[in-house]
Amino acid sequence: MVNPAVAESAGSVRPDVQVAARALAYGLIALGLGALVLALLQLLVGRRLVEQRQQQLAADVAAKVLLAEVALERFTPAALAEIGGLRLAVGSVPEPVASGTAPEGAPFPPRALDHLLRRQGFDLQRLLCLRLSPCPLVRPSLQAPRGVWVRMATPSEGAPPDAAPLETVWLFAPLPPLPGWPPDPLLLGLALGSGGLGAGLLYLALEVQRPLRRLELALAEVRFDQPGTLPLPAGGSAAVRSLTARFNAMVQRLERSGRERATMLAGMAHDLRSPLTRLRLRLDLAASAQILTEADHHRSTSDLNALERITHQFLLFAGAEQSEPAVVVPLHDLLAEVAALVAEVPLELDLQPLERRVRPTALARAVGNLLENALQYGTPPLRLVLRAAKPDPHGFVIEVWDRGAGIAAAAWPIALEPFQRLDVARGGQGHCGLGLAIADRIARLHGGALRRLEGGGGFGVALTGRSLTSPDPTLPAQAFAD
Repeated sequence: MVNPAVAESAGSVRPDVQVAARALAYGLIALGLGALVLALLQLLVGRRLVEQRQQQLAADVAAKVLLAEVALERFTPAALAEIGGLRLAVGSVPEPVASGTAPEGAPFPPRALDHLLRRQGFDLQRLLCLRLSPCPLVRPSLQAPRGVWVRMATPSEGAPPDAAPLETVWLFAPLPPLPGWPPDPLLLGLALGSGGLGAGLLYLALEVQRPLRRLELALAEVRFDQPGTLPLPAGGSAAVRSLTARFNAMVQRLERSGRERATMLAGMAHDLRSPLTRLRLRLDLAASAQILTEADHHRSTSDLNALERITHQFLLFAGAEQSEPAVVVPLHDLLAEVAALVAEVPLELDLQPLERRVRPTALARAVGNLLENALQYGTPPLRLVLRAAKPDPHGFVIEVWDRGAGIAAAAWPIALEPFQRLDVARGGQGHCGLGLAIADRIARLHGGALRRLEGGGGFGVALTGRSLTSPDPTLPAQAFAD
């Protein structure tokens, strides 16, 4: 069923008009469902109600007939009609006056016999025959009000043949119309209640549950480090629309804050490069002039290298890799080039030939950070592994192993946060707690994650991802935007 809340162009319809249109739409739905339920009730329950009413009517008519037959032994039909409030006729069944010859002042014009009235009269006679003996004769009334004439047994019936017969007395029994219009009040009430309940459930499903589910999915995709989230279209009830508007405002504030943070970090890192370069030049000149000792020159150069490494990590964390286009590259060759840049340490390569569409520079930086962390905090030998992710045919897994103690499971979530340094697992100079955070961001940029591994007498970190050519609908859409 189509959502009655038809999409309107933004700003073209006033909110009060939208509310009135929704109320009218769901009111019409309630009436439609009520009519459908009423038709079903008429088919399923109406027949039984008719039978029960016929039974009750037959019992009432039989009681009136019995009482009237007893009363006729002492009263005349006219007196009985006046005393008991009954409509009686003596003689033959009252015939309708021919059309156009009705006497002046007649309350009702003659009308033709309809087969529904005949059917009701037949059913009433059948039920009366089960209650009265002898079986009374029933004739439909051809004039208003609607009903039938029931012949009563007079005292002459059953008397000796030589007894003087009395005239036949007929008792009029009004008959209600068969279920149609207006419908039975009970069925009408049930139908209207069911229609209102159905419209209410439909309202909850379309105007509350579905927009809230859409909002829940959008909340799961919101990431501070992934700007560009499209505003969630407003829809649903007034409360849900207000909640959606606040969500969109929150996303905009997050994106603005993320852009400001990235701009600040990138600006700081870029501005620090020129002073660092000048300081390095002055150190070299001072060392050449023998103003500084070799030990002082070495310590100063190490400090400058640490500062340059920190500024480089700031630039990476500022999100420069997000603008890089995705291309198809042989991952085994890419990782072999990254491994070649590692210092002279034992490094084992176990690379399965794979081709995936990735952001190569960003992925190389992530793997380089993992190797650098393993070299800085782990124990050689190192091991770099590349495998296809199963059962995903487009996925890949990159593992970096070392022989060190690694990071405890309880401290792993903290290690992935930006600017967090662990006392046990991290130390040294030139690090500001962004290495694993950058690798984790790049992994999520490729639809994967960063996981810790244990086993084989060492510690490992696994970077999972998938080719950006085949988006997975369960992953955020931003991860596949080129």
